Amino acid sequence: MLPSKDQNLSRRRFLQASSATSAAVLSAGVWSSRGHAESNSANEQLNIACIGTANRALNDINGVTSESIVALCDVDSRFLDVQAKRFPDAKTYADYREMLDESEGKVDAVVIGITDHHHAPATIRAIEKKMHVYCEKPLTHTVEEARIVTEAARQAGVATQMGTQIHATDNYRRVVEIVRSGAIGDVNEVHVWVGKGWGAKDAPSGNDPAPAYLDWDLWLGPAAERPYIDGQYHPAQWRRWWDFGQGTLGDMACHYMDLPFWALGLTSPTRVAAAGPPVHAEACPQGLKVNYEFPAIENRGPVRLTWYDGNLTPRTVSGIDVPGSGVMFVGSEGKMFANYGSYKLYPEQKYASFTPPPKTIADSIGHHAEWIRACKTGEPTTCNFDYAGPLTESVLLGNVAFRAGKPIEWDAAKLQVIGNEQANGLVGKEYRPGWEVRALETVS
Repeated sequence: MLPSKDQNLSRRRFLQASSATSAAVLSAGVWSSRGHAESNSANEQLNIACIGTANRALNDINGVTSESIVALCDVDSRFLDVQAKRFPDAKTYADYREMLDESEGKVDAVVIGITDHHHAPATIRAIEKKMHVYCEKPLTHTVEEARIVTEAARQAGVATQMGTQIHATDNYRRVVEIVRSGAIGDVNEVHVWVGKGWGAKDAPSGNDPAPAYLDWDLWLGPAAERPYIDGQYHPAQWRRWWDFGQGTLGDMACHYMDLPFWALGLTSPTRVAAAGPPVHAEACPQGLKVNYEFPAIENRGPVRLTWYDGNLTPRTVSGIDVPGSGVMFVGSEGKMFANYGSYKLYPEQKYASFTPPPKTIADSIGHHAEWIRACKTGEPTTCNFDYAGPLTESVLLGNVAFRAGKPIEWDAAKLQVIGNEQANGLVGKEYRPGWEVRALETVS
């Protein structure tokens, strides 16, 4: 789909506004609903609203129960009712727009754990009301949305965190320290793979009555109207379809690509090429391979990162037999494999007596706990939107390149693909009226 004139105009205005305001807001204090920057003491409970109450969202609720849960929202009353009994003093909603409107001035922070296509609409509305935001990964459903919410959070001065829980683990921190120490030399090549497949060969068909417990229109939200199909979409299959998710890349890359992003200081790629099955208008691929090219920076050369998933997941990477998911750093002096819980250096004989460098990254107090502390003190989280926004942009550019059917050259400053209007049409998207995602107009 090509971008409309209104979309292009909106994007230009957004970029002009963000360029003019970014420098002014970098030092903005953290806003609190209790009246001024950094006013929440470490011992004072936050008033938190939770959007989504089951599955991943339930884990997020459990992560913030040290605070006061004052509002709950879910389009599925089965899930909502369970948590309403658990938090009897919390007000319940089906529509988060209504919840956020009624909660303005009463709620300090919002936890968002719903489908990808709702991430940005919920996040931007919370930021507009100067609520702190914790949002699941990927941060947004489109590249443009990632830029919008990142800039908006910076302007509003709110505390933010993306739900990349593995970022808080001891193993990830030690891997980052080892790579940065130069133990495997200069790293200019990285492979990232996940043996999981959120894709489909074709679009589902059918037209069933939506169950009484589900508000189907609210579930669709910003997406185009379509019939409910029993056993599809809600609650577990939505990642397979472009209108709601971003396939395996959208599901898992913010976890696994997080490690090289952090260790190597990656930001925005300049070129992205993708390969997989024939592109389907509605269905995500069952397997995908993406090559990202990141430019050199002051302390390292250019980096080529390759992503694999689904039925294109390799069994051997850089000459080494590997398990179903992981990251391989290829350095000038050696190689390093890592996954969520462990790491290993190669050649094994060379690193048999390897001693890790001293710790330089403090152990985490807990992923959700970092965000709660940030809400109260203004101390940034390690996965705040200034970090998570560029990570999400890069991840989702892989699907832009795949759906465009050819490699893309990316101009991050202009938020556009160079010389490819078809691909530019995939950087953002259209919304049903009432669900739009727009940049903040002014700094409050």
